Amino acid sequence: MMHIELRGMACILQRDLRLAWRRRADSVGALMFFIMVTSLFPLALNPDPSLLRAIAPGVIWVAALLAVMLTLSRLFSDDFADGTLEQLLLAGIPLPLLLLSKITAHWISTAVPLMLAAPLIALQFDLPASSIGVLAVMLLLGTPILSLLGAMGAALTVGVRGAATLLALLIIPLYIPILIFGTSGVSDSLQGMPIGGHCAILGAILALALFLAPWACAAALRISLD
Repeated sequence: MMHIELRGMACILQRDLRLAWRRRADSVGALMFFIMVTSLFPLALNPDPSLLRAIAPGVIWVAALLAVMLTLSRLFSDDFADGTLEQLLLAGIPLPLLLLSKITAHWISTAVPLMLAAPLIALQFDLPASSIGVLAVMLLLGTPILSLLGAMGAALTVGVRGAATLLALLIIPLYIPILIFGTSGVSDSLQGMPIGGHCAILGAILALALFLAPWACAAALRISLD
C-alpha cells in the first residue's frame, strides 16, 4: 500500500513539474518580479553600504513573499476547471498526500529559482558572505512554508470570483511570522548574533505546516467540490 501511495505522489509531482515547465512564463514572471523589485531599491536609496545592508533582509524577503503569491492562484484553479481534482478524490490514495506533491511542485518551480537568485541579489546590498549563507538557509526553511500556507488559501478560494484578491487577504497575515523570523535571522547575523533560535522556530513551523497544511487543503477542496 505504501508503494502505491509513493508512486501516486511521484506521478503527481512529475505531472505538475511538466505542466510548470510548459507554463514556465508563470515561474519566469515571478523570478523577474523578484529581481526587479530587489534591484530597484539600491537604485532608489542612498548608496550607503550600511543602509543597504540594514534593509537587505526585509527587501529580499518581502519580494520573495510577493513573488510566491503571484503563482498561488493557479495552484488548484486549472485542475478544478478541468475536473482533475475530482479524479484525485477518486484515486484511492489519500488526497493530502497527492496535494503535498502538488505543493512540492509549486515550491520547486517557483521558490527554488528565487533561492538561487537571492545570493546574487544580496551582493547588490553589500551583504557579507556569512550573511548570504544565513539568507540561503532562512529561505530554504521559509519558502516551503510560504507554499504550504499559500496552498491553504488557494484551496479555500478555488472557484471563487476575485480569488486572487481574497487569497492575498487570507494568507498575508499568516505570512507575517515567517517574514519576521526570516528577516531577523539575517539581521542578527549581520550583528554577529546567534541565529539558532530563528532557525529552530522556522523549522518547527515548517514541520507543523507539512503535517497540517495538506489536510487543511484537502478539507477545503472537498467543500469546494461538493
